[in-house]
Amino acid sequence: MPEDKLSIKRTAKRLKQARQEANLTQAEAAESAGVSVNHYAQIERGEKNPTVSTFKNIVKAIGASSSDILDI
Repeated sequence: MPEDKLSIKRTAKRLKQARQEANLTQAEAAESAGVSVNHYAQIERGEKNPTVSTFKNIVKAIGASSSDILDI
């Protein structure tokens, strides 16, 4: 698997973990971030890349920091 795909999968895994640690369902996180549940689930599975603004909204919705999710 190419490195960029691995990076996306790792980021998606950290996003899911942060959401679960916040005790939020995908539906709750999606609603708070202003995206559909289906789109949120695709992002969390690493199938879709969110826009920067969507990523910021998701991170805010789950109460995480961008640097933790991106591991920077």
